[in-house]
Amino acid sequence: MDTVATQLKLALLAISLLFLPFLQATNFKYCDNGGNYVVKVNGIDISPNLVVNGKPATFFISTSTGQAISRGKAVIDVSYFGFHIYQETHPLCEETSCPIAVGNFVLSHNQVLPRLTPSSYSILMAVEGVTTRMQKEFGMMQGELTQL
Repeated sequence: MDTVATQLKLALLAISLLFLPFLQATNFKYCDNGGNYVVKVNGIDISPNLVVNGKPATFFISTSTGQAISRGKAVIDVSYFGFHIYQETHPLCEETSCPIAVGNFVLSHNQVLPRLTPSSYSILMAVEGVTTRMQKEFGMMQGELTQL
């Protein structure tokens, strides 16, 4: 009887592990699906996986580019049900190593989220560059963040 119960528990554990990638996935979408972005987002990982209010979180954004990037800025915009709450801007070279060569790279951003925040809200991130005194949008994405 113990063997059957143990096998059942192991089977349930194995099935639950199949769903683990879906639980850890962070959904995002481009602001303009038809846009020709220089920086393409391949995936997003957040550590810890469930963000805790008042505790640090690190956002790892796996990206790729078809052209070298030597400078720019990362703009992070937070909204809740369409209402703008917060915005910050960082030099791109603080979020990743510069210059960025053609190929894959990771943007890494650390943030301590406020103690009093809604359980889910939208984060928009745009990567902007400056070339010959003209600003060009490199990439923009929007995602939902759910926390404990």
